[in-house]
Amino acid sequence: MLELLNENVLWWHWVVLGLALLVAEMMTGTFVLLGLGIAAIMVGGIGLLSGVSFNTELLLWLVFSVVAMGIWFKWFKTKPVSQSGQSNYRLDTLGTVMEEIVPHHRGKVLFDTPVLGNTAWPATARERIPRDARVKIVQINGQLIEVEKI
Repeated sequence: MLELLNENVLWWHWVVLGLALLVAEMMTGTFVLLGLGIAAIMVGGIGLLSGVSFNTELLLWLVFSVVAMGIWFKWFKTKPVSQSGQSNYRLDTLGTVMEEIVPHHRGKVLFDTPVLGNTAWPATARERIPRDARVKIVQINGQLIEVEKI
């Protein structure tokens, strides 16, 4: 079987496969097929220039595909703000400090709009924030919200 593929699969077959994968990517929008398609086109270019065997082309495609997936997941994956499992959808919410916040201690903040169903929350900060100062949310850690002065 490999001998048959080695004799019949030409460089342009890889380019056509790569273009088909890119078209499929445009229909799905997952960016998974993008790396596979680019890898196939690169293998087609290498096959055109050097005339390597099908086994080598297949190995190159696998290597290029794994590298493309690694690049995608390393650099383009969104990093969560908090690992606590809480929703961070309202990190732009502003509030007013009701009880002074001292570093490594809790204070109390009254937010302009509800955050996770409530407007008053215990909060911490990395710097001292006096009462009546305006703050914004930096991070939500479980039931504790970290804020910073505006």
